Amino acid sequence: VRLVAFDKTGTLTEGKPQLQAVEPAVGQAADQLLALAAALQHGSEHPLARAVLQASAAAGIDAPAAADLRAVPGRGIEGRVQGRLLRLGSARWRDELGAPADALQARADALQAQGCSLAWLMAEAAGHDRAVPVLGLLAFGDRPKAGAAAAIARLHALGIRTALISGDNRGAAASVAAQLGIDEVHAEVLPGDKAEVVAQLRAALPTG
Repeated sequence: VRLVAFDKTGTLTEGKPQLQAVEPAVGQAADQLLALAAALQHGSEHPLARAVLQASAAAGIDAPAAADLRAVPGRGIEGRVQGRLLRLGSARWRDELGAPADALQARADALQAQGCSLAWLMAEAAGHDRAVPVLGLLAFGDRPKAGAAAAIARLHALGIRTALISGDNRGAAASVAAQLGIDEVHAEVLPGDKAEVVAQLRAALPTG
């Protein structure tokens, strides 16, 4: 063995993220943003969903009912809340939908630099010629597992390189890698693409 590749959430980190920040877009309220996010996440067992539901419950927020809920692999979740189609997910999904980050981008960059995972809340566009509106973003933090750094150090002592392959944003992945001393980072990788990244890492290893 010359290289070991790790997933991040629940493997190197505790897998128990907590909501760190709720950043509403102009004209939106933080409590309403959290209520809508909680509506989409109701009943989900995803770690980020649990963090949203715990935060909304702690704030005493009653989330409205959601209908037609559908998970979109590698991107997020969508459903109808109060008759409006909402999506909660990654920056990749936001870009694919053509939703402008606008004034929230600077705050998003700062949160990512702190190692936070982000989820963007977007609404259905009003008309074919209108951009998908961004209602706000939620930021989450997750701690490395006890013993993770020691495990990485032990691999290095054996002459084994380490890599992190994560679907999370580059800032959050790089932050965990830096804390644990991991050699290289592959971030924003879709679930279906992780095996290909592993194959590329294997192919790049020197022979002999």
